[in-house]
Amino acid sequence: ETQAVETETVTEPVISAEEQMRLESEEMRSARTIYFEFDDATVQQQYLEVLELHAKFLMESGVTVTLEGHADERGTQAYNLALGERRANGVSQYLMNYGLSASQINVVSYGEERPADAGHEETSWAANRRVEISYQ
Repeated sequence: ETQAVETETVTEPVISAEEQMRLESEEMRSARTIYFEFDDATVQQQYLEVLELHAKFLMESGVTVTLEGHADERGTQAYNLALGERRANGVSQYLMNYGLSASQINVVSYGEERPADAGHEETSWAANRRVEISYQ
C-alpha cells in the first residue's frame, strides 16, 4: 500500500537580467553622495558596493563623471579645499580599482564653499563632509 505525501513547492521570484540592471541603476542613481567622517578622506565600507555599480555603469556607457569634494566649515579654507580634493581622489581611486579609466573622471574640490546644510552643528557638518558624483 502506498501513501500519498503532499509536498509544497516554494519558488523564489526570478528577476530577469534587465530587471536586475534596472534595480541596480535606480540604486546607483539614488546613491550619488558619499559621506565622510570628520577630518577624514577614507571611503567607508558601506559605499563600496554602490561605487562598484557606478564604475560598471560608467564603463558600459562611456560617459564621464565629476567627483565634487566637499568639507564642513571647520578648518581653514585652504585646508578644506585640500581635504575635499583628497576625498574626491579617494572615490576616484575606488572607481579606477573597479576598472574605470582615469580619462572618464574629473575631480574638483569646493571645500566648505557649497554646503549641503548651512547649519553650524554636528548634523549639518556631517551632511557637508561628502563627495557628490555628478554625471556629464
